[in-house]
Amino acid sequence: MPENKVTVGDIEITSLSDGLLAFDLCNFFPDIPEGNWEPYHDLLTPTHQVQFNLACFLIKSSDKTVLVDTGLGPKPTPDTPWGELLKSMDAHGVKPSEIDMVIMTHAHRDHVGWNLSSSNGTFTPTFPNAKYWLSKTDWEICHSAEVTERFPNAPDCVWPLEELGILELMDGEQSITDHITTVPSPGHTPGHTSLRISSNGEEALILGDVLHNPVQAHETDWVSRADMDPAQTRITRRTLMDQLEREGTLVAAVQMPEPGFGNIVRVKGRRYWQSI
Repeated sequence: MPENKVTVGDIEITSLSDGLLAFDLCNFFPDIPEGNWEPYHDLLTPTHQVQFNLACFLIKSSDKTVLVDTGLGPKPTPDTPWGELLKSMDAHGVKPSEIDMVIMTHAHRDHVGWNLSSSNGTFTPTFPNAKYWLSKTDWEICHSAEVTERFPNAPDCVWPLEELGILELMDGEQSITDHITTVPSPGHTPGHTSLRISSNGEEALILGDVLHNPVQAHETDWVSRADMDPAQTRITRRTLMDQLEREGTLVAAVQMPEPGFGNIVRVKGRRYWQSI
C-alpha cells in the first residue's frame, strides 16, 4: 500500500495535497514566546518558520467517493507553493467528475479554495457531480460582517453553493454516509467539524485544523492567530488529544507533515504526533 494511502476496514483514504504554506512564528503563534520553541526546533523549517501541508483527503467506499477540503485554490502566480490539488488528484487517477461529496471541515480560505470557478459572474462547481457539505454554524458565521476578514473568499467559494442548489448543511453529530460521522470540534471556527470514519470495526478521525503543528499534541494550550475562539480551541484540543491517545485511533490531520497520517502517542511523559 503506498504511504499516502491507508485503509480503515473496507474504506480507502488517500492523502492529496494542495501544496504548502509557511509563516513566521511571531506571526502565526504571536502569544507564544520564541524561547518556548527551543525544545521543538525540529518541528520548524530551517529558517524557524512554521510550515503546513495543505492536505485534502479522498475517502473511497464501494459506493461513494468523498473529498474532504479543497485547499487554497488556483495559483495566482506560477511560483506559488500551493494550488496543486487538481494535479494531485490527476496523479492518483481521480477526476473531478468522480467526486460524489465535498465535505468542508470549516469555511476558512485554505479549505474551500477549489470549490468553484467563476467567469463573468457565473459560478461553476469544480466537482460537477458533488453535493457540498458545511456545518450550519460555519455557514452562518461566514456571512457575519463582524468576522468578514476571517472568511475572505467565502463570497466566491462558499456562498454561491446555496444558489446553485448543491449545498448541504451539517448540524451537530450526524451520520452523513454509512461510514462517515461528523464530530463537532469547535474553536478554530465556531462550526469546525472533524470526521469519524468507521468500517468493519476499525476507525480513523479526520482532524481538520485541531492541530497546526505537531508541537500542539503536547502543548495543547498553544493557540494560533487563526483560532477564532482560543478558549474553546484549548478545550477541544485537550479533549481530542486525550481521547486519541487513549484509544490509539488512526488520525488524518490536514496540516501535519505530508501525508498527514499518524497517531497520538506518549513517550516518557510527553505526548507526540507520530507519523505513519
